Amino acid sequence: MGQNLVKILKDEYAFVKFDRQAEVAIKSEVVVHLAGIAHDLKNTKNESDYHEVNVVLTQKIFNAFLASEEAKVFIFFSSVKAVADVVDGVLTESFLPAPATVYGKSKQAAEAFLLAHELPADKRIYILRPALIHGPGNKGNLNMLNKLVQKGLPWPLGSFENKRSYCSIQNAGFVLNELIRNPQIPSGIYNLVDDVPLSTNEVIRIMAELEGRGVRILSIPKFVIRFLAAIGDVLHLPLNNESLLKLTSSFVVGNQKLIEAMGKPLPYSSREGLKANLKKPGYRDSSF
Repeated sequence: MGQNLVKILKDEYAFVKFDRQAEVAIKSEVVVHLAGIAHDLKNTKNESDYHEVNVVLTQKIFNAFLASEEAKVFIFFSSVKAVADVVDGVLTESFLPAPATVYGKSKQAAEAFLLAHELPADKRIYILRPALIHGPGNKGNLNMLNKLVQKGLPWPLGSFENKRSYCSIQNAGFVLNELIRNPQIPSGIYNLVDDVPLSTNEVIRIMAELEGRGVRILSIPKFVIRFLAAIGDVLHLPLNNESLLKLTSSFVVGNQKLIEAMGKPLPYSSREGLKANLKKPGYRDSSF
């Protein structure tokens, strides 16, 4: 995601990249902290790894920000998973955090550290909680769905109706620019998502439309799919209860606080952002 944001904002700003292992001495006016462990697809990370990168590194960078006379704005990319892994209704910034995973707990610990400090009057801090950010260069479920559509394979989970919040890299770059340029936006926590959540079936239809293919969505009875997922748990198949939950559950996040603070709408609708990124080579997505 960092590389994509740099491409979007490179004409507006000069970027300085820090080495995680080096001492941090900040001479820039703005610090955007994107580093962190989000996905462990090979299951090789443990709790200490998440703590070291997501918490300790954040503490190191933020302390350098506080000590810097030049630095005025600190933007930390956290995650909606710092609050919850399952949402009943619409997740807002007022929800009491109860992260369920090691990843979510590490992000929440980093947030707590940042919020425990009283800022000097000339400094601002923004904690962004993005949902799934999509754009070129990352990995995730949207890329898997896109490959399925490109191969002309049917989507077998059409009987499940869900709603999930996404965020296009274009909207993420727009928000980042607004936070940097507008000192009237109060410091605080803001959800970072597109305005309208999309169902997986809607996403499949958008992908098929861009490929010029007919929509192939199968509405296999839910009890059959759940039975197959249970078998997948035993035989370690791609379709199991964990993957079924990720692909069919709802996770809706509200962005009203951010929109009101900026005083302007996001430039891309959910559908426009998805279409724009799907047209680009190397499309991927990144869950936060």
